[in-house]
Amino acid sequence: MRDLYKRLGLSPDASQEAIHAAIDACQHSALKADAQMVLQVESRRDEYDALHAALSDIGLLRARLGLTHGAYWQDSVANDFSLPPDNVCSRQDELVERLSHAAGWHNRWREWRAPWLIAGLFALGVLTGAALCHMLL
Repeated sequence: MRDLYKRLGLSPDASQEAIHAAIDACQHSALKADAQMVLQVESRRDEYDALHAALSDIGLLRARLGLTHGAYWQDSVANDFSLPPDNVCSRQDELVERLSHAAGWHNRWREWRAPWLIAGLFALGVLTGAALCHMLL
């Protein structure tokens, strides 16, 4: 779906006069016809505004999740409500960082576990052997 406000250079709270002026100035015949059919009829504009708000929210959600359209979608009508990914607040990036941190600690523990385990078993064997020798004497 096209974002008629974006394509006409208007904000969603634009007045009817501003919408009428933008439609008159529009050079794209299909866009002009769509805007006249939707934005100049009050009941249709109300329905469009509700759908516009929902699609804008979905675009924001996709941006927060780091989802974008592929290169083949760029500059098409399907991309009107898509926003660039919000990498600053991406929950996925935060989770990946936490998992990487935990995996790093686990790998360090596994790396150091074997030498200490072998040394501990060796010391236990020596102590057990010494105790058995002491008991037999």
